Order: sequence, then structure tokens, then C-alpha cells
Amino acid sequence: MKLRIGSRGSRLALWQAEHVKARLEEAHAGIQVEIRVLQTTGDRITDVPLARIGDKGLFTKELDRALLDGEIDAAVHSLKDVPTRLPDGLTLGAVPEREDPRDVFLPAPGRPDRLASLAPGARIGTSSLRRRALLLHLRPDLVVSDLRGNLDTRFARLQAGAFDGILLARAGVRRLGRDEAIGEILDPSAWIPAVGQGALGIAARSDDAATLELLEPLHDARAGAAVTAERAFLRALEGGCQIPIGALAVPEGDGLRMSGFVAGLDGKPFLRAEGSAPVAEAEALGVALAQELLDRGADEVLAAIRALDPRPLPGVSPP
Repeated sequence: MKLRIGSRGSRLALWQAEHVKARLEEAHAGIQVEIRVLQTTGDRITDVPLARIGDKGLFTKELDRALLDGEIDAAVHSLKDVPTRLPDGLTLGAVPEREDPRDVFLPAPGRPDRLASLAPGARIGTSSLRRRALLLHLRPDLVVSDLRGNLDTRFARLQAGAFDGILLARAGVRRLGRDEAIGEILDPSAWIPAVGQGALGIAARSDDAATLELLEPLHDARAGAAVTAERAFLRALEGGCQIPIGALAVPEGDGLRMSGFVAGLDGKPFLRAEGSAPVAEAEALGVALAQELLDRGADEVLAAIRALDPRPLPGVSPP
């Protein structure tokens, strides 16, 4: 019994693929799991802000193509990179137990370890429009600078003094064993994470019953319900990496509690909605919160952002 899984080549992506490989070997005696590394568009283009590349599936398209061509049997993704509509013929075969979805602030050496303690004009690095909008909503006196590259590259630039601090997902920092670099774990009640952040998504061909059966023991129903609600929210808003959008659904008993937001590029306006529903109504919950925001003017915010000249983002300094 052999399974070929595809992965990006970064250290974090390979950690995730190895994690899935170990889980599969634990679940199925005698299985042989091979990891195949593919380079994606997002990996090749590292000198342009993600929002300026203007394409969906920046970190998944090449893996999707390899899946559809039969070169691999499954693909391991950071779920936040996966478009809410998968290509025809593909499906999410499993969403394993979710890692901490929160964002974290990492200070440069000698700088304050909390965002609130930074001096006006402090320079913060991030490649995420969501984090940029949240930061400027809470601290409009700070300067946001684009930061691309894998986590090791981002750590190196922070240590070299290119920024006063950077913003990252705790899941990636933790998976690479760098928790000691964290200055502050950002409270998700005010700092809403990206859709699917902290979760892995394992894609497979929809008609590959054998592979889907192998993936089934890796699926975590609570994580699956939470990301279903979040992805429905994003899909209903027709958002992507070019739009500051965040959502987090948290399992509570037999239900989900969820919050989501849409904001302008500078954090203004900032529209937020909250709600709860039974797990069985996860998708409907996400759609309902998105509709609430649309009714309150989110459609105008989204239209204004999409109409902008795709040149330098307002308020973002060069890297």
C-alpha cells in the first residue's frame, strides 16, 4: 500500500507533510508514504506583495495540477492558502486537529514585546492585508512594511533590524520550534485570524475512494466544522488575499461561536459580526455572518478595494 503526497518545499511545509506522513503510518500498518516536493507560484515570486500578484491558489495550483494529473495522490496545504472553491475533481479529504489559530507579535532585539508598547512610527513587517488592516485599526500611528519569504527568512530580517517587530501565525512559529521568539500572543477577540489559520487541509481527487478512505482517520470533526463555517464566510464575501478579511469559529459543546470582519486597507471602515449555531449548521452560520456584513456596507468596502489602482498600497512602505 503506497501513497504519494505533495508538498511545497519550505521547512514549514515539509514539517506539515512529515506530520501527515507520520499520522498516516500510525493509522495504517504497512503503508508506504512518499513525499514529493513541488514549487508553487507563491514560492517563485518573493519580491512582490502577495496582494499584487493578483491570483488565487498562489500556493496550491501546482499541487492541484499534479493531483489531477495523477502524479500525486494527496496534497498537504496550509488551509488558509486553499481557495474556497477547489478545482473540479478535487475535494478536501481531511482536516486534521487544528493548531492554535492565533496571530503573534515578534519583537526585534531590544524592542518592546507588546504592540501597545511600541513607539509611534515603529516599523512592523507583514505580508498580510488582514494583519495590516487590523494593525492600523488598532495602532494607526505605526508603519507597515511588506515582508515576504519563508519563516526562516522573516526571522533573519527581524534579527537584522529591518523591522521593530513582525506579525506571524502562531501555528507556523510553534511548528518550527520558535516559541521563544514570541513577544505577545494576540487576543482573537480583537485580533481575528485568517480563515482556516492553524489548520491543515489534505486534498485528494474526488473519485479516488481508496485515498479518501486512507485519509479518513486523520479528519477531526470539530476542526472540520469550524473551518467549514469560516470558508463559507469567505466564499460568501468573495474575498481572497487582496481583501482584509478574517474569521474564527470556535467549537463550544455541540455548537460553534464565530466572529468575522471586513475592513478597508487602512483599517477603516472596520465591520465586524458575531454569531453562533449548532455544528450541523456550520456553513449556514458563515453565510449568515457574511450577509450581515454585506447588509451593513461590506459590499461597498469590497468594491472600493477591488477598484483601486494595483500599485503601491496606501500606508505601506517598501520592504
